[in-house]
Amino acid sequence: MSDSPLSTPTEEPWCVIHTLARCEKQVIVWASREGIPAELPLYQTVHRYRGKTVRFEKPLFPGYVFLRQAQAGHGKIQQNRHVARVLIPPDAEEFDRQLGDILVAVRAGLEIRPVPDVVAGVRVNIINGPLRGLEGVVERRDESMEVVLRLDFIGQAAAVRLLATDVEVI
Repeated sequence: MSDSPLSTPTEEPWCVIHTLARCEKQVIVWASREGIPAELPLYQTVHRYRGKTVRFEKPLFPGYVFLRQAQAGHGKIQQNRHVARVLIPPDAEEFDRQLGDILVAVRAGLEIRPVPDVVAGVRVNIINGPLRGLEGVVERRDESMEVVLRLDFIGQAAAVRLLATDVEVI
C-alpha cells in the first residue's frame, strides 16, 4: 500500500463534512479563515447560453468537504451553520490514500467527472502519466479507458479518461 502524496505522519486525520445543499464553498471559506486545512475537489462543466460558452466549477462530490481536524475540534466544525454533520472514516489510512488519489487527478488537470455509482470492474494500476502509481477500477473501455477513482467511505467516485497503454491489470 503506498502512502498518499498529500499526507505526512504529523497531519491530523481527514474528517468528512456533509454540508447543507450547495454550501460546500462556504465551508471552505470558513475553514480557511479558521486555519483548518480543507479540500473541495472541483471539476469543470461547459454550457452554452444564447451563443455564449460559460464554464463552471462544480464540486466533484456535491455535499461533501474534506477537512484535516483532530476529533477534539469536531464540535467547533459542527457549530458552523452550513454543516449538516461530521463523518469519521473508519479506516483513516485507506481514506487518506483514496482521497489523495482523487486530488492528484484533479491537480493534474485531467478531464474528470463525477460517477453516480461505484460499479464493480477490473482493478488496474496506472503505469504512465501524471497518475502513475495510483489504482483505480475500469468503468468503460473503447479506444481509451475510463478509470474510476473511488472514495468508498462516502460512496462516491470520479472517472478519469486514460489510454489503455497507461494501465495494467492488478
